[in-house]
Amino acid sequence: MSTLRELKSRIGSVASTEKTTSAMKMISSAKMRKATWQLHRLSPYRDMVQSVISHLLLTDTEFTSPLISQREVKNVAIVVFGSDDGLCGAYNINIFKQVLAHINTQRKQSPAPIGFTIVPVGKKVRKAVSKIVGAGVKMLAFDYMHTRSTQNDLSNFTQELKERFMNGEFDRVDVAYMHFKSTSRQVFTIDQLLPVSYQMLMDSVDAANASAPCLFEPDAMSIFNSVLPLHVRAMVQEVFAESAASEQAARVMAMQTASDNAKELLDALNLEYNKLRQQSITTELLDIIGGQVER
Repeated sequence: MSTLRELKSRIGSVASTEKTTSAMKMISSAKMRKATWQLHRLSPYRDMVQSVISHLLLTDTEFTSPLISQREVKNVAIVVFGSDDGLCGAYNINIFKQVLAHINTQRKQSPAPIGFTIVPVGKKVRKAVSKIVGAGVKMLAFDYMHTRSTQNDLSNFTQELKERFMNGEFDRVDVAYMHFKSTSRQVFTIDQLLPVSYQMLMDSVDAANASAPCLFEPDAMSIFNSVLPLHVRAMVQEVFAESAASEQAARVMAMQTASDNAKELLDALNLEYNKLRQQSITTELLDIIGGQVER
C-alpha cells in the first residue's frame, strides 16, 4: 500500500504542475496579444514617418546628416534584446548563440580588427553576455533598460545610442532581436540601426503614395534632419515591441510543451496506479478465497 500512496502523491504533484503550466500559458497568451497589439499600434506612426521620408527623397535635394555618414568600422555596438524572466525555453540561449556567431562572422570578414560592445536589454541576456566579455568584446549596460521599459526610457536609450555614434565611440550600431512571425515561429534578426542606410531609405520609397507634389517649409534638408531621428526612434520602438511579442510567444510554447509533458506523465502514472490498485484488490480477494478453502 505504501507504493500506492507514493504514486498517489506523485499524481497529485504532477496534476498541480499541469494546472500551473496551463495557467501560465493563459497568462503568457494574454501578454502576447497585448504585445502584438502594441506592435500593430506602431505601424501608423512608422508609415507616416516613412511617407514623409519618401516625399523628401523624391526631390532633387542631396541630403546629408550625421546619422547617415559612413566611416571605417572599427567599433561596433550590438544592442541585444532578450528577456528579464525565464520559463521561455531556449529563447535567450538561441539569441546569445546567434549573436556570438554573428561576431565571429564579422571578424572573419573584416580585414582589420573590430571591437564589439554588446548592449544587453534583459537580465538573462546580460548574464550570458558577461561570460564572453574580454578579447575585443565589451558590455555596456543601461540599468533603466529592461523588458518593461517605458516610452521615455526608449527615447532616452535611442538618444544615448545616437550621441555615442555621432561622437565616434561607435562606428556602427546594430540591433539583434527575435522577429515575431507567429506564436510558433520567431526569427532571429540583426538590423543596422546606425548609420541609417541611405540606400535602404531609397529602396523603401513608395513612389505611388509620394507622387503628389509637396512644398517643404522651411526647406527639405531641415525637415530631413528632423525626421531622420524619428525614423531611428521608430525602429527602436518596433524592435522593442517585436522582442516583447516574441518573448511571450516563446513562453506560450514552452508552457504548452510543459503542460503536454505533464499530462502525458499524469496519464502514465494514473495507468500505473490503477494497475497496482487492481493488483492489490485481486491479491486481497485471493487471500479471502484461500482462507475460506482452508476452513
